[in-house]
Amino acid sequence: MEHSFVVTSSPHIKSPTTTTRIMLDVMIALCPSLAASVWWFGPRTLLMTAISVICCVGCEWGAQKLFRRQSTISDLSAVVTGMLIAFNLPSTAPLWLLPIGAIFAIVFTKQLFGGIGQNFANPAIVARIVLFLSFASHMTAYTAPGAWRSAADAVTTATPMQENAVLPSLWEMFIGQRGGCFGETCALALLVGGIYLVVRRVISPLIPLCYIGSTTLLCWLFGADPLYSILSGGLLLGAIFMATDYSTTPVTKAGKVIFALGCGLVTAVIRSFGAYAEGVSFAILLMNILTPLIDRYVRPRPFGA
Repeated sequence: MEHSFVVTSSPHIKSPTTTTRIMLDVMIALCPSLAASVWWFGPRTLLMTAISVICCVGCEWGAQKLFRRQSTISDLSAVVTGMLIAFNLPSTAPLWLLPIGAIFAIVFTKQLFGGIGQNFANPAIVARIVLFLSFASHMTAYTAPGAWRSAADAVTTATPMQENAVLPSLWEMFIGQRGGCFGETCALALLVGGIYLVVRRVISPLIPLCYIGSTTLLCWLFGADPLYSILSGGLLLGAIFMATDYSTTPVTKAGKVIFALGCGLVTAVIRSFGAYAEGVSFAILLMNILTPLIDRYVRPRPFGA
């Protein structure tokens, strides 16, 4: 009875779910896509992922030492960022791109703004855009799936998003037998990971469904094949693993719907009318920037006000 009347500050009910547990679930959900990338593009994808993770963890540790903050590398958020950065690169990309991406993701996008939960945008998205705009030739040098098993190591291919590209079949698109960044090609693996995250209640299906659905509908209205719109580019990777970032998306259900529909609109417009073949990264970054405004205008009305 001596502890019955102890008064403490909120929160009074604590959840067993921790940041480390959430990030570990995301890592597990990314493993099917990583396995598919090894099958289609060779073991170099494992090397790239490992280097990216090491660079991101090192940048986080170094930045926190520089800013005299407590180290949080054990929460695994830098590991997830490292995996996502690698997944957004072709398997032929030079390895020196990975530390550059890690610096922009961890130091400039995350730690300069206060660390996890205070970044204004998804760090991996910023890294991909910086690398794409700075090293476009390396970021678009896609390897034909399965070429690593033959002597034709330098065989390159177009992504289905590029103009005049020879489109693979829908089945080939679904299982990942197409050109592109190695972590975004296998729709089957990404869907398996997404279902795992929903079952584990790490993410809500609201943003992925609204994002994918709005992009598909608008691309169809703009004259594109709706199924190819879903399976091509980085739509599934972005919608499931990057548009659902806790700190850069709205907190209310209405806000999440607006956010996802905005992502779908920008993606469809860039794909259909823009100079770039893909618009997922730009769409998510733009809506990340608008998230504070969305939260301001859709916040719940206090009871009695």
